[in-house]
Amino acid sequence: MTLDDFRRLNFKEVGKWPWAPKIVVLALIVLFIVGLGAFFDWKDQWETLQAAEKEELRLKEQYTQKKAKAINYDLYVQQLAEVEQSFGALVKQLPNRSEIDALLTDINQAGLGRGLQFDLFRPAPQERMADFYAELPIAIKITGNYHDIGAFASDVAALPRIVTLNDVAISNDKGTLSMDAVAKTFRYLDEEEVQKQRALAKAAKDKAKK
Repeated sequence: MTLDDFRRLNFKEVGKWPWAPKIVVLALIVLFIVGLGAFFDWKDQWETLQAAEKEELRLKEQYTQKKAKAINYDLYVQQLAEVEQSFGALVKQLPNRSEIDALLTDINQAGLGRGLQFDLFRPAPQERMADFYAELPIAIKITGNYHDIGAFASDVAALPRIVTLNDVAISNDKGTLSMDAVAKTFRYLDEEEVQKQRALAKAAKDKAKK
C-alpha cells in the first residue's frame, strides 16, 4: 500500500479500511501512548535510576578508599607512632617556663666562653605565643674575631635546647667584627596555657564569622 493510498482513505469510514492501514494506524497510536507514558511516568523513574547509578559509583569509590586504608592500617599506625615519637623528641628540646632563665645563661656563657664581648643582650619583654609553644626573641650584639664568632654560632646550635640565630648582620671595624642578631629560643606551653591559646583562637574565629 502506497502513501497515495493512505491519503485517499476516509477517516469517517475507518471500519471499511483494509487491514494494512488499520495495523499501521494502530501501531502509531500505541507508540503515541507509549511516548506519553515515558514522558509523564517513566521520566521520573529514569532520573531515579540515573541518580541510583551515580550513588552506586560513589559508594564503590568510597569502598575502594576505605579498603585501601584498611589494608594499610598497620602501616598508618606505625607512621603515626613514628610521628608522635619525633614530635615528643622535639618537645623535649623545648624548655619549660622554669628552664628559660638557665637557657639564657647558657647562651650568654657560650659567648663569654669564646672570649666575645656582649654589647647587647636583651630578651624581649613579652613572649610571642603560638598553639603549643612560646617564642622568646633575644636581641644580641657581640664583638670579637671571625673564628670566635663562628665558634659561638656553632656552640649555640649545639645547645641541648632549640635556639636559632636570625637577622644576622656582621660589620668589620679594623679587623674587629661586630655581629647583630636575634637569638630565638622556644618553650612549650603548659596545659593551662594551651587551653588559654585554644580559647583565644576560638574566640577570634567566632568573631571573624560575625
